[in-house]
Amino acid sequence: MTYFPDYLKTYPNMNTVSPLHISLNRLPHGFRAHRHDFLEFSYVIEGTGSESINETKHPMSLGTFTFVLPYQIHELFTKPGSSLHLYNCMFGMDLLMESGSNEGLLALIERHGAPSFIQLHGAANDHMRLLVEDLYKEYNGNLPWRNIMLQQRLKEILVFFDRERNKLAPEIGQMTTESKRSASVWPIIHYIHQNYQDELTLSTLSIKFAMSVSRISEVIKETTGQTFLHFLRDLRIRHACSLLASTEMSVSEIAMEVGYGSYTTFSRVFRECKGMVPKDYRRLKMKGQEDPTL
Repeated sequence: MTYFPDYLKTYPNMNTVSPLHISLNRLPHGFRAHRHDFLEFSYVIEGTGSESINETKHPMSLGTFTFVLPYQIHELFTKPGSSLHLYNCMFGMDLLMESGSNEGLLALIERHGAPSFIQLHGAANDHMRLLVEDLYKEYNGNLPWRNIMLQQRLKEILVFFDRERNKLAPEIGQMTTESKRSASVWPIIHYIHQNYQDELTLSTLSIKFAMSVSRISEVIKETTGQTFLHFLRDLRIRHACSLLASTEMSVSEIAMEVGYGSYTTFSRVFRECKGMVPKDYRRLKMKGQEDPTL
C-alpha cells in the first residue's frame, strides 16, 4: 500500500496582511510526515531527536535551526526518553517578496543544494535565540506597528540563518547557472498563488516568464508533486471551502470568486475533490463537522 504524507494546507493568520504564525511546542513523540505549500522554520531550545526532509535525515538538539521549503516532505522524531522543545514559525512566500517585484529574500529558497539546517553553538546560538524570542514576543503582543516588526524580525532571522550556513558551505552563496535556472520556479509558484482566481494557463505563464510551456509544466510538477491543472484546482477549491464555511456568498458567486466562470464546472470539480456538492459541504461546516477529505 502506497503511503502518502499529510498535506497541511492552513495555519493561523494565513489569510491576513501578515501571513505568519509562530508557536512554542513540546513534542514528546515527534511529528508525522507531512508537507505544505507555505514556508516554515523551526528552532530547538531543548531536547534531542532528528528530522527527515525529503528522505534526508539530520539530528536535532539545542541550537538546531531548520528551514523547510514549500512541498518538501518532512517528519520529526524525538529521542526516546527526551522531548523536543522548539519554536515553529509558518509563513507565506509573500513575506519574502519585495513589493512590486520578484526580488527580495526569495533568493533564500533558490539556493540549489543548500543545506536545510544549521547547528548553532555559543554566541551564534545566543543571537539566534534572542531573534526568535523577540519574534515570538512581538507576535503575542499588540503594540503599534506589529505587522511591520514581525516581517522585519522574520527577515533578520532568515538572513542570519543564511549567513551562518554560508560560513559552513561558502560555495552555496554563489548560484551556479543550473541553480539559476531552477530558481525560476519560485516566482512562478508565487505568481500562481497570487493569481489563481484569474484565467491562468501554461501559455500565459510561458509568455510572462519567458520559458517554454513544457519547461514550466515540468518545474511545477517537480516542485509541487502536482500537474499545473491539479495545482491550480487545489488552490481554487481550498479558497472555495473557506468561503463556503465563513461567508453567506451563493455558490455561484463563490464559483466566480475562485476562478470558475461556470457554476456547473465548479460544482463538478468540487464534487470530484470533496466527494460532495458545495451546498452539502456548507451544511457540514455549519454543523461544526470536520472536512472528511483532510
